[in-house]
Amino acid sequence: MNKIKGVITDIITFDNLSLITVDVDNVTFSCVVILHEKPFVKIGNFVFLLFKETEVSIGKNFSINSISLSNKIPCKITKIKKGKILTEIHLSFKGIKSIITTKSAEIMNLKENDNIIAFIKATEISLMEFK
Repeated sequence: MNKIKGVITDIITFDNLSLITVDVDNVTFSCVVILHEKPFVKIGNFVFLLFKETEVSIGKNFSINSISLSNKIPCKITKIKKGKILTEIHLSFKGIKSIITTKSAEIMNLKENDNIIAFIKATEISLMEFK
């Protein structure tokens, strides 16, 4: 599980949904939560963003604006652990990891030190209170 610390900078609520904006070292993350009525969800509060490695997609050599995913993190590949079916990719931003199929990693010809974009759907990020 990826776990990174950030500060809540904006909250937009409509009906039972809230779009929470979180700043992590000047990189903006968005997450959608249902009924965010947790006391720690307030502008200015620190929170942890939680998301599975399997929810981090990788993009290479394309226009960053040509995809609908809200969370776009430019970074470098620091390590690749290739398995028979899945490949774990370590990224330079806050030590986050991605797990994709080995076939996809091979098709993209991913290598250590490649510049890539990590993508995470806003609906796949959870918030946890920072204590």
